[in-house]
Amino acid sequence: MDTSIEQQIKAIEDEIFKTQKNKATEHHIGKLKAKIARLRELSEKRKSTKRKAKGFSVRKSGDVTVGIVGFPSVGKSTLLNQLTAADSKVADYDFTTIMTIPGMMKYKGAEIQLLDLPGLIVGASKGRGRGREVISAVRNVDLLLLMIDAFNLQQLDQIELELYNAGVRLNQKKPDVVISKKSNGGITVNTTVPLTHLTEPVIKSIASEFVINADITLREDITEDQLIDTFAQNRVYISALVAINKTDLIPYEVLKTAVNKLHQKRWDVVGISAKNKDNLHQLKEQIFLHLRLIRIYMKPVGKKADYVQPMILREGQTVADACRHIHRDFYRNFRYASVWGPSAKHSGQKIGLEHVLKDQDVLTIVVTK
Repeated sequence: MDTSIEQQIKAIEDEIFKTQKNKATEHHIGKLKAKIARLRELSEKRKSTKRKAKGFSVRKSGDVTVGIVGFPSVGKSTLLNQLTAADSKVADYDFTTIMTIPGMMKYKGAEIQLLDLPGLIVGASKGRGRGREVISAVRNVDLLLLMIDAFNLQQLDQIELELYNAGVRLNQKKPDVVISKKSNGGITVNTTVPLTHLTEPVIKSIASEFVINADITLREDITEDQLIDTFAQNRVYISALVAINKTDLIPYEVLKTAVNKLHQKRWDVVGISAKNKDNLHQLKEQIFLHLRLIRIYMKPVGKKADYVQPMILREGQTVADACRHIHRDFYRNFRYASVWGPSAKHSGQKIGLEHVLKDQDVLTIVVTK
């Protein structure tokens, strides 16, 4: 980070720490937090203009991509080798993996690309180790598997903090806020729900760090940090799952207590032993569920459905998405489709492009010749 900007951020953080938090100071603290977010964003932009971040040149393949993130020597490489045909080097010393190793896991007809990323360390968000490259790769995956050591559960908080500081939001959705910039008139605030965390002065104070004139509409009850996120340009929202590794080395009751604590923090957790292949089937199932994948069995006109190689889509996708998945001409020349299965009101229901598909539907698409 730019030294002058880092000094400014440190000074603002010190001011926030010293400021007594109450109703009279909440708008001031909100403005300071927004200023920190803006400075961090400015620092990132300056770095990108000076030099392009190296990143990791891994070509995405398969239906979806999952990044395995964790501290050095937590067992990421062993897990990748057990779940895929990859050959990621494994050793008893830190930083064995110095580049991203891809592997392909096939499960329920889906091809799931797994990326064994170099070990994350404290300070990664500021560039320590290969932090910038790791986080750059993290921002482009469909799911994060956060791998922690059964003897060091605090690693999860550290990983989450590093990713948070780098603009990665885990298991959150983008706040429902509409920002419409305008040429004049200042900042106006509208709400469609009661707000319990923010007041209009606080909203305007935060917004003034990013915009001069804008209509801002909040359509859900959010916090000041979430409001700042809506203005920042570098936020990504990614689903995450936790794997506790080396569970074969701790008593079951200790593992049960640890899992319960993480569940209370709203983490979905799977305990595994990558070395002994313990519980890897449950891990595969949880990865599949968290990716929100659905299997669509295609049935050509007059032929049997293909139950061997399903089309893999995401929950909420439609017949239009299925058409585009095959070829854009299927979308252009679409006449109608027929569906059998969970999304059908009756067997062989005739449907259009907007029909939402469900897991294990059988689908026939008819196009004009």
